[in-house]
Amino acid sequence: MSSVRPPARPLAVDLYQLTMAQAYHAAGMLDVAVFEFFIRKLPSCRNFLLAAGLAQAIEFLTGFHFGDDDIDWLRRGRRFRPEFLEYLREVRFRGDVHAVAEGTIVFPNEPILRVTAPMPVAQMVESRLINILHYQTLIASKAARMVLVGADKTMIDFGFRRAHGEEAGLLAARASYIAGFAGTATVEAERMFAVPSFGTMAHSFVQAHRSETDAFRLFARTWPQDAVFLIDTYDTEDGARRVAALAPELAREGIRIKGVRLDSGDLVDLAVKVRRILDAAGLTDARIFASSSVDEYVIARANAAGAPIDAYGIGTHLTTSSDAPYLDCAYKLQEYAGLPRRKRSPGKSTWPGRKQVIRRHNESGVMVGDFLCIDGETLPGQPLICPTMAQGSRLAPQEPLDAIRARVATNLAALPAALRGLDACAPYPVEISSSLRRLAEEVDGRVAADAAKFDRTGPPSAPP
Repeated sequence: MSSVRPPARPLAVDLYQLTMAQAYHAAGMLDVAVFEFFIRKLPSCRNFLLAAGLAQAIEFLTGFHFGDDDIDWLRRGRRFRPEFLEYLREVRFRGDVHAVAEGTIVFPNEPILRVTAPMPVAQMVESRLINILHYQTLIASKAARMVLVGADKTMIDFGFRRAHGEEAGLLAARASYIAGFAGTATVEAERMFAVPSFGTMAHSFVQAHRSETDAFRLFARTWPQDAVFLIDTYDTEDGARRVAALAPELAREGIRIKGVRLDSGDLVDLAVKVRRILDAAGLTDARIFASSSVDEYVIARANAAGAPIDAYGIGTHLTTSSDAPYLDCAYKLQEYAGLPRRKRSPGKSTWPGRKQVIRRHNESGVMVGDFLCIDGETLPGQPLICPTMAQGSRLAPQEPLDAIRARVATNLAALPAALRGLDACAPYPVEISSSLRRLAEEVDGRVAADAAKFDRTGPPSAPP
């Protein structure tokens, strides 16, 4: 298995990150900064989020540098000073990263990843880190809802063709797999991530033949171990009857019909009718696979109706996270030059300093509440944020996807019952520690005092 290394394009940044970096460099503000990535608030239709994308974030940081072509392009634009461009030429990410493990359930204001590095470097990696972590967390969280609702149903990612670009389609396959999907239709995702790939036939295959029966017969003989037929090209019930009629012929050749796929119409009603036809022909082991605009709400309705659907192919609604297509996330400065910092903007204020999340469980292993606290505080529970990189080097080999899948399963099993459903419920309790509250007050006091001093004496002679 190989892993996708996101292109370490250093110019995949917002311009203001470079303009700030030049100003930092010019002022000698190269001290260590601490930034944290977190979600400000949950979408109205989410009760939790599933952290994902850490592996790609680490790979991006490991390869981060400005090549000669990047420097030459910036120089031709005549926007940046020559001394700053020479500084960029030597830049590498040699900082530290702390993060929650991939597949961990997280809630608002809880840091998912912390970067500790010289200020210009920590600033310049912001946009790409958000880009990587936001998307996979978004898709893994959507997929987890489907897994919870589907229970024993098999889920397959069908979303590559509707994803917003190639990388998004591949990372959606990875994110949904770690959330509990069985695999993907995207072959490249199998090569890159070892996510199992699945696929049978399209409507064009059936249309290319003189009859559905001819199409089914050829496919079964070509793929005798994977005889799954798409039966809704013309009439779904007629397609099921043709499968039933063909079954004895294929059985004599040693071919067992594995299942049928429904890709249009009323999936619940058709599944009932198709199941009846297949069972009457003795094909009780043949599975019914449903696709066509499936999401967690469709699965929930099908379950409530007792639809005999065994598996789902889920595309557009997964890779676009259609009901919540973005997360209100941020990457904010929490410390610079040894001093805690915080933002106080209304609705977007942050808690200062390097933080830790402590999770508590009851005797049954169910999550009962988190503490958001200062890193190093001793509180009862399990710390979630752990060192991942030190001085620019990863501290452990990249984690296998199966290990992340196992962590997801453990996390989902520990969710309180109310949070497992699709309806909004009372928020999970995240308590701010008293020490962190005091630190925020101290930072506010220091900022106010500095502002008052500045008003009296004018700007300082050197950066703070």
